[in-house]
Amino acid sequence: MSEPVSALNHAGFDGLAKVTECGLHGMITLRGDLAARAVKAAATGASGVKMPGPNEVQSKGDNALCWMSPDELLVICDYKDVRQVLDKMHKSLGAAHALAVDMSDARTMFCVTGSSARDVMAKLTPADLSPATFGPGQIRRSRLAQIPAAFWLEDDQSFRIICFRSVAQYAFDLLCTAAGAGSDVGYFSAAPIRPT
Repeated sequence: MSEPVSALNHAGFDGLAKVTECGLHGMITLRGDLAARAVKAAATGASGVKMPGPNEVQSKGDNALCWMSPDELLVICDYKDVRQVLDKMHKSLGAAHALAVDMSDARTMFCVTGSSARDVMAKLTPADLSPATFGPGQIRRSRLAQIPAAFWLEDDQSFRIICFRSVAQYAFDLLCTAAGAGSDVGYFSAAPIRPT
């Protein structure tokens, strides 16, 4: 029997920012009333982190809860733990009207890191990435050029991006092109201009 592998097997690129395919991650979609006690308990109990607010990510180590929409969370865990986490969630949900589904093999995750990471991402998405409106712990569902994607900031220089596995190569090529040498626009990474 073959071993599971990530879409691009940890492919990497080092340019204006470092682009890395992050390998296998457990990704569970949880749909339901996010205010319901059973749904909250399933999400927080499975992840070990507190419930995120709208457009937020709560994380601790490799575990995270990502707010995806008013009735959807993405639970991120270790890939090898997905079955256990799902079982725990289903028990916690009981008879609640909710859905928890393993999406791990349908998606892939990338990291974009470095002082120009915000500039690299801003070339590709219509989302406002200015520090005043998008900071660490916030998530957006938007587009990267022609594909849907979700992304968040872990810190001021580290993005995580999730997209469908079927477009992983396109996403990687896109990110590498945006991070290519000689393409720096310096909009967010440039030192602030001070009046004289």
